[in-house]
Amino acid sequence: MSASKLPPPERVGSFSEKWPPKPTWKAPEDVPDLTGQIFLVTGGNAGIGKETCRVLVARNAKVYLAARSEERARVAIDDIRQSTGKSDIHFLQIDLADLPSIKKAAEEYISKEQELHVLINNGGVLYAPAIGPKTAQDYDIQFGVNVLGHYFLTQLLMPTLLRTAKGEVSGTPRRVRVVTVSSDAHEATAPKQGIVWESLQKGDAAMRARKKLTGTGLYGQSKLGNVLISSELARRYGDQGVVAISLHPGGVKSELLRNVHPAIAWIVEKIRIYPVSLGIITSLYAATSEAALEMNGEYLTAWARRQVPSKHAQNREMAEKLWKWCEEQISGL
Repeated sequence: MSASKLPPPERVGSFSEKWPPKPTWKAPEDVPDLTGQIFLVTGGNAGIGKETCRVLVARNAKVYLAARSEERARVAIDDIRQSTGKSDIHFLQIDLADLPSIKKAAEEYISKEQELHVLINNGGVLYAPAIGPKTAQDYDIQFGVNVLGHYFLTQLLMPTLLRTAKGEVSGTPRRVRVVTVSSDAHEATAPKQGIVWESLQKGDAAMRARKKLTGTGLYGQSKLGNVLISSELARRYGDQGVVAISLHPGGVKSELLRNVHPAIAWIVEKIRIYPVSLGIITSLYAATSEAALEMNGEYLTAWARRQVPSKHAQNREMAEKLWKWCEEQISGL
C-alpha cells in the first residue's frame, strides 16, 4: 500500500454519522473537470448511481452505466443526456447476481476501451428483515451481489486499471481509483463475530446460518465485506497506482429500500433519510477529488469525511481470508 501523507483519521461519532453536519465539499460544484477520464458505475440506472453518472457526464467524463435492466438503463441514459446536453454515457449490461454475466460485461468493456480511470462499485441489494433469494450460483443474494459480484468485476478489470495507472496507453502515469459504496451497516448490523463463514457457503448448513442472521444481519455482513475487500485491494495494489476507498453515503432515499417492508422503509425515511443530492457527495469526492488520492485504503462517511471503520473492518486477517474466499469462488471462470 502506498504511504499516505495525511494524519490518521479520527473517529466520527455515531450521532454525527447518522445526522451529518452541512457538507464542506459539494457536488456538483466541487467536482473538477473530468475531460479525458473514463468511469464505470454499477447500479447506475437509479438513485445514487444515476445521479453520480449525471454529474460525471456533466463534468465531461466518459461514463459506462452498468445495470441489469437495459430498459431502465436506457431511460436513465436518455434523461441524463437530456439534462446535461452531453451524450458520452453508454450502457453496459451486467447482472451482479450471475458470475458469467459479470465476465461478459467485463469482456465487452475491454473490447471497447483500453483504459479505465475510475470504477465505482455502487450497485447493491438489501433484503431485510426477510432473507432474500439466492444468486445464480446459489450464494446469499446480498453477499453475492454486494461483495462477490463486485470483487469479480474489479479483478476482471484490474489489468485495464493497472495499464491506465502505468500510462501504457496515454503515455502519462496517473493513479486510478476503485470506489466501493458500503454502509454504516457494516458496523451497526453486521454479526458480532464479523463474518459468519458458514453463511457464505451453499446448501442446508448455509441456509440455517443465514436464517439465524436474518436479512438485516446478512446485509450488514455484506457491507462489512465491502470494506474488508476494499482495504485488501488497497494493500495489494496501492503501490501500483490503484487508490481503493470504501464509503458510507449517508442515509439516502433510494431504491435500496424497495425490498424492505413498507412500514420499516417508512420509519427509516422519517428518521434519517436525506435527498440523493447529498448522497452522491461522498462517492463523487472519493472518485474525483484531488484530496482523496491520498486516502488509499480508507473508509469515508457522510458527507465526504474520513472515518474510522468498525473493529472488524480493520481486521487484516479477516480481510485476507475473505479475499482468498472470493478468489476460490471465481477460480476457473
